[in-house]
Amino acid sequence: MDRPSPENLILVTRDPTGIAHVTINRPKSLNSLTKPMMTDLARAFKSLDADDSVRVVILSGSGRAFCSGVDLTAAEDVFKGDVKDVEIDPVAQMERCRKVIIGAVNGFAITAGFEIALACDVLVAAKGAKFIDTHARFGIFPSWGLSQKLSRIIGPNRAREVSLTAMPLTAEQAERWGLVNHLVDESELLKKAREVAEAILKNNQDLVLRYKSVINDGLKLDLSHSLVLEKERAHEYYDGMTKEQFKKMQEFIGGRKTKKPPSKL
Repeated sequence: MDRPSPENLILVTRDPTGIAHVTINRPKSLNSLTKPMMTDLARAFKSLDADDSVRVVILSGSGRAFCSGVDLTAAEDVFKGDVKDVEIDPVAQMERCRKVIIGAVNGFAITAGFEIALACDVLVAAKGAKFIDTHARFGIFPSWGLSQKLSRIIGPNRAREVSLTAMPLTAEQAERWGLVNHLVDESELLKKAREVAEAILKNNQDLVLRYKSVINDGLKLDLSHSLVLEKERAHEYYDGMTKEQFKKMQEFIGGRKTKKPPSKL
């Protein structure tokens, strides 16, 4: 286990398998974030990104919530700080992280917690979990991407309703709208997140990193430019491959073809 944050509020563990677990650990306050916790969360993701032994990260919250947002008792300290310092910005570091991030959401993901969930690559949610955007209710301007990301995932009309009414978006509805990948019983939440992580581990790690990057970078562009981006990176990838690497690819594909295919998908 990594050195924990003060009072063990951000926990990081690394499995020998290549899966790392990050846990927001302030359950008595529904995992609301203080400024030091935000800094530690940012540093955790930066460290995991640089660790070659880590291939997938699972992010979760302890107790009854994923993350209930910023601790508003220290709101001025948080919102008037150096918001441009990406080194201590957890969402910025999550977005920079090359490794796949799987969010395991239980209970509540509120405002900043909702934005942290949106910074994950895959979301697994427990039945009954709720995503809530309270920016408009409390007069807080979004700065971690909620106003832009949510509409691109569930559509602008739905996103406007979620954000402007500040009404809960249930995990069940979030799955139907394409925000949540998997909806499971709470007792199965981390198990399902790990299943997804283990499926990713079976694949070519270099290609997983490149694939995540081209998807995420392409989303910032219109379709015509994103297709050009894909083509450019494909040429760069293949131009960099040696004859030995091509041979190994062919051997791998040949080995797969000799295996009997499953009877059902």
